[in-house]
Amino acid sequence: MIALPPKPQRSLASIATIVAIATLISKIAGLVREQAIASKFGAGAGVDAFAYAYIVPGFLFILLGGINGPFHSAIITVLAKRTKEEAAPLIETVNTLVGGLLLILVAGMMLFAAPIVGFFAPGAPPEVQMLAVEQFRIMAPLGVLSVLIGIGFGTLNASDQYWLPAISPLLSSLTVILGALLLADYLGPAALAWGTLAGGILQWLAQIVAQSKAGMGKPRLRFDFNRPGVREIFSLMIPATVSSGMLLISLLISTQFASLIGVGVPAALQYAQRLFVMPLGILSNVILVPYMPIFSKLSAPENWPELKGRIRQSLIITAMSMMPIGALMSALALPIIRVLLERGEFTASNSQLVASILAVYGLGMFIYLARDVLVRVFYGLGDGKTPFKITLVGLGFHALFCYLFTSAFQAQGLAMATVGVNLFSLIALLWILNRRLGGLPWRTTAGPIVGLAIGSFLTGVVAWGTSQGYEALVTADGLLSYVGELATAGTAGMIVFILVVWQLKLPEVNVFLDRLRQKIPGLKSKL
Repeated sequence: MIALPPKPQRSLASIATIVAIATLISKIAGLVREQAIASKFGAGAGVDAFAYAYIVPGFLFILLGGINGPFHSAIITVLAKRTKEEAAPLIETVNTLVGGLLLILVAGMMLFAAPIVGFFAPGAPPEVQMLAVEQFRIMAPLGVLSVLIGIGFGTLNASDQYWLPAISPLLSSLTVILGALLLADYLGPAALAWGTLAGGILQWLAQIVAQSKAGMGKPRLRFDFNRPGVREIFSLMIPATVSSGMLLISLLISTQFASLIGVGVPAALQYAQRLFVMPLGILSNVILVPYMPIFSKLSAPENWPELKGRIRQSLIITAMSMMPIGALMSALALPIIRVLLERGEFTASNSQLVASILAVYGLGMFIYLARDVLVRVFYGLGDGKTPFKITLVGLGFHALFCYLFTSAFQAQGLAMATVGVNLFSLIALLWILNRRLGGLPWRTTAGPIVGLAIGSFLTGVVAWGTSQGYEALVTADGLLSYVGELATAGTAGMIVFILVVWQLKLPEVNVFLDRLRQKIPGLKSKL
């Protein structure tokens, strides 16, 4: 069979650049979305209900409809071996089969909405559960849209189209923003659900147009289930879906404990989580995308010495980028929330609660991404079972940590449990990888990371001290004052970190600067 595109393929660097820029735009839109929700609904019962209602539809939307999700990856793998003439009917057949199965699932979700919400939110008041059931039924069709969008992402990437898949989450953010600003006074919290559903519909419609123009299938029913490639797609997709499904259980555990703490906690947890993943989403693409093919190419035993060097390099770059951001996020959590969310219905007490959770998440930023880097190493070695087993064991620890930490620290304990589970996974992956590869370069890896951790700690201390000094000198409240505090304290902290990195003389700094020179025109001469 002949590989798909006749036109020249983009380089890895250009693809990564497209994805990074589009992801940045989408994340900015996502931030504006959170600001609109916070302004209209604060951190109360309406957003609590939305958090409960979004668990299953949102999980399906992210898992099945997301970039790097099981359908996206399976479609790319299979279509890379086929011509456009073969691809179009194959895509139409898979859409028909999977869309039909998900339609049955969605019908069941709508029928049993009340017990599903009750299971997710056992401690929520009855009025909050009623709001959640209403929103759950509105968003249930996302289950069908998610799989169609995931297949569409893979199809477009296979035809060398990357911009639309990466930028399409912007559509969902825009519809939620419009729903919150224009419909909230008429529909109440249900405006969030209708906006979310409208965003999913727009993403699918945009993909349909692009797919049709590329000759990669149209929205038609096709029942040729014995067509070559259908079974291959499912053989790749099903194990990945089961593995990723552990995320739903983890999210369920956190939400159940949040519902038991009190009204406003699920909403605060959702705000903190989304702000935490914004920088992670951008930087993870920049770090993971270039290293994934490298890990795969070095999987043979004779290449393991070089693989170990690449693992060291990727972990140090991860620490160099994520540790200072995490330190600043922890030290300046309150002014960050005041600047981004505190307006309208989002009160000062809401800011205190969300900031306390965000500060804990910031401490685990490096741990989260370093774990993801090591998972990609295992995938490169052709081993997806080990990360799955560690995730499975981690679910038990997650439930235990939630119980222990929420008993002592309430809402902040939920974030502590997440950081604790990620730390467990990171240590387990390192230990197994060390045994499998016959030893990792611990000395040359741990030294720089410890130095970066000390530098990040000093960054956080200086930023926090500067923030306190600013508040003592500038007594005025308001957005401009908070922005000034954030800018002053953040700059002071980053100056400290830059000085520490300069003293460490890490070769990874040159790797990072080289990437900047390649991606930013005119930077080479300045550096």
